[in-house]
Amino acid sequence: MVTDKQVIVVTGSSGRVGTRILERLVDEYQPVGLDFVGITQKDPNLEFVYVDLSSDKSVECAFNRIRHLYGNKISSIIHLAAFYSFSGEHLELYDAITVEGTRRVLREAKKFEVEQFIFTSTMLVHEPSERGVIQNEDSPIRGKWHYPASKVRTEKVIREEHGDIPYVIVRIAGCYDDECNCIPISQHISRIYEKQLASIVYPGDSSHGVPYTHFDDLTDMVMLLIHKRRELQKELVFLCCEEDSITYRELQTEFGQLLHGKEKWAMMWVPKFFAKFGAWVQNHTPFMQKPFIKPWMVDLADDNYEFTMEKSRKVLDWSPKRSLRKTLPILVEDMQKDPIAWYKRHNIPKSHYVKKHSKEKK
Repeated sequence: MVTDKQVIVVTGSSGRVGTRILERLVDEYQPVGLDFVGITQKDPNLEFVYVDLSSDKSVECAFNRIRHLYGNKISSIIHLAAFYSFSGEHLELYDAITVEGTRRVLREAKKFEVEQFIFTSTMLVHEPSERGVIQNEDSPIRGKWHYPASKVRTEKVIREEHGDIPYVIVRIAGCYDDECNCIPISQHISRIYEKQLASIVYPGDSSHGVPYTHFDDLTDMVMLLIHKRRELQKELVFLCCEEDSITYRELQTEFGQLLHGKEKWAMMWVPKFFAKFGAWVQNHTPFMQKPFIKPWMVDLADDNYEFTMEKSRKVLDWSPKRSLRKTLPILVEDMQKDPIAWYKRHNIPKSHYVKKHSKEKK
């Protein structure tokens, strides 16, 4: 297949980030989506190639297919695909897909003429900080639990295996959009909407918080990285998040006000051992709906992250245009329009409270 457009390969192309990037690429570039799930877009200019990143043969075949279709030149590889699980299950896939999958992609990429390799890491690779301590790309690395630890290992693989391919590592925050589509935030909304016990008790410092980033802001950064690829240094790391790190207490207060008209949502600190025991009981009680909160999450309740985007402003002329704080009313309004549909879209089991109040609303 002959094309005059520059070829951009996007792994994890069926995800929320991948689909947005493909939509932005299609007018100017020839995007090729790599995933084990087909892309939903029907645009004839979008190419999809099946790949299983845990398989040497599958990754090799996928890149052979790209060579057959478009030749040996790739302008950019945007590597989004990775394993992620809040359940704490199938932990071996962090290595099989995230770490070794990246090694497989780089191994095949080095057989092409590739101008750029972009990897989406996470801000969680950094050591948590005290409130008021602003970190940057050079701040200490730790990776406290399985997901960020796998990204730390993968960043190391990229530095060791990239060869002559210039790379950019983008450490992103949790992503959201105007319909939420962010698991921690949607779970937080549901807890307060249903007035669950878990919406009142908290085992950490509620004055601590984390930043987020809008899917569109992340997409904007990726597009800038592609456009500026020939001007950039050969090895770069950027953070991608809002500089406003909203605290847990602020989220509680805002959701309580928006959902129930309460200016201050009641909160009670509980010891971590008590919270872990409660989470364990809920997760192991027969016939009981399994909660989102798992015992291992309790140790993360005190974590605080605050970052500056000074480097991305200076090098890319990029900074976030959206704000989670300003978007919270939009998220709650979207849920209140149709709670049943919202719960289904966010894969949250519908409780008796949700069903009852949805009927009353009708």
